[in-house]
Amino acid sequence: MMMKQTPWIRVPSRRAQAGSARWITLVLAVLVAAVGGWFVLAPAPDAPETRFTSIQGESFTTSNLRGKVVLVNFWATSCVTCVKKMPMITDSYRKYGPQGYDVVAVAMQYDPANYVLNFVETRELPFTVTLDSMGEIAKAFGDVRLTPTAFLIDRNGRIVKRYLGDVDEAVFFADIENALRS
Repeated sequence: MMMKQTPWIRVPSRRAQAGSARWITLVLAVLVAAVGGWFVLAPAPDAPETRFTSIQGESFTTSNLRGKVVLVNFWATSCVTCVKKMPMITDSYRKYGPQGYDVVAVAMQYDPANYVLNFVETRELPFTVTLDSMGEIAKAFGDVRLTPTAFLIDRNGRIVKRYLGDVDEAVFFADIENALRS
């Protein structure tokens, strides 16, 4: 017994299905390429304009840092990875400082000031350290909450790299060298 096919239900042929699959694949590939191109070709965002005050009382803004490649590093004395990475950041400052590189270490709002001061003194940190006692700097940089979080800013004040957590030293130093060459 043969069943009669109703005219309003149409099953596409295998050839039509294959054509549709190719078309969908092509559209997805174009979308992926467009999104990837945006991230590669889009201009780097400007670092937010904010005010820093060093533990020595020196006050400066993000725009005062223009002309240098700067690492703005959010950290805490209670953060194991932050403490572990501080010697690498110190080495980067000593190595690249003469070439126009600077570091601003921003202690998180919850970090007690006396802990930060003790850490800076005992480790003899050679770069600028600030206390973000009101959390305003962290908010300005996208509401930073996790440490370590760092931003590499180029000479024109644009954020060229964001680091979250542990970072490979070779990659980190290469990023600084690339920013210094630009």
